[in-house]
Amino acid sequence: MTKVAIVQEPPVYLNIAATMDRAVELVEKAARDGASLLVFPEAWFPGYPTFVWRLSPGAGMGKTDELFAKLQANSVDLSKNGFAPLQEAARENDMVIVAGYQELDGKVSGSTLYNSCIIIDADGSIQNNHRKLMPTNPERMVWGFGDGSGLNVVDTAVGRVGALICWENYMPMARAALYAQNIDIYVAPTWDSGETWLATMQHIAREGGCWVLGCATSLEVSDIPNDIPYYDELFPNKDEWVNPGDAVIYKPFGGISAGPMHCEKGLLMAEIDVDAARASRRKFDASGHYARPDVFKLSVNRAPMQPVVFVD
Repeated sequence: MTKVAIVQEPPVYLNIAATMDRAVELVEKAARDGASLLVFPEAWFPGYPTFVWRLSPGAGMGKTDELFAKLQANSVDLSKNGFAPLQEAARENDMVIVAGYQELDGKVSGSTLYNSCIIIDADGSIQNNHRKLMPTNPERMVWGFGDGSGLNVVDTAVGRVGALICWENYMPMARAALYAQNIDIYVAPTWDSGETWLATMQHIAREGGCWVLGCATSLEVSDIPNDIPYYDELFPNKDEWVNPGDAVIYKPFGGISAGPMHCEKGLLMAEIDVDAARASRRKFDASGHYARPDVFKLSVNRAPMQPVVFVD
């Protein structure tokens, strides 16, 4: 059996240094509680830009620019070893980590942000980095489009792990790409919550025959520093739960293992039998005996899409 944990704690909103410190503390806490896998929600580093849903696209454009600049200054640049503290925490605590974060591509433009999800193995090595393929609605005001290079299921100390971000989990072909890679643990960091989202997590567990860990950031207005630009305009109700969290763990082929954890903070934990995922697919294997390659075929382009190629 493997113990897994989902973070349902807020970051230090739009403060990457303090958020990284908090993340390391949470890794240490999860390790003390016996976990071998820890999951952070979508854009947890340094906080989901909920302001894109709260400002009008026209009148709020200048305000979005100002908030984007703060977001950009607190995003993670892998080319500068931005996750070094988290990688060290993974290594010291023998912890596999799946983390949603906002990525600054320092190798290319140095400006565009991506909604990304990283998989760090228990030895501290980065096994995969996936950028969200399609930012949803006003998210396109702050995030660029990812490519297929991160659509991977990777071997880790806890089994084969893959992840899709938020509404990517509504994309049948993106899900199929993960199912076709012998997935044990399917992670869905999100900003979504509620019954419809939970039903989707249940469906994926059944469709994919895998453990499904879904999670959003549990966040109250009181968790957000009041020096954030336009704080009172964005968050007039100081008692509001901005996001209830709804962390949940579903068993292969369906059924709740733990959660949902609603309007609470802490770590959602469960013991899982990783091998149960493959065994559950005896009944239904979407990319195996239940596939019909004579009728349906999926082609996935995993080549990195680079806007500029330098030849010296």
